[in-house]
Amino acid sequence: MPKASWNGVVVAESDSFETVEGNIYFPPSAIKKEYFADSTHHTHCGWKGECSYFNVVVNGRENQNAAWYYPDPLPAAKNITGYVAFWKGVEVTK
Repeated sequence: MPKASWNGVVVAESDSFETVEGNIYFPPSAIKKEYFADSTHHTHCGWKGECSYFNVVVNGRENQNAAWYYPDPLPAAKNITGYVAFWKGVEVTK
């Protein structure tokens, strides 16, 4: 089962996921919301659309913009609507 961990804590895990461009995207129900804080950071992908971010907060430490998701992706990426992927030191294992 894929898991995402940071600062010694599992912040997401699920048997259900999507893989896009080598990144595992977890469904919204798989993230442990107590470890996520909205970020004001946004980026744009030419085929996925507007990307939003979460800061991951564990044991008093914040990893800014370490999780990203597409709340309303373009048609080619509809399968990852609201799904969350990670980077910036968050370890994702299968």
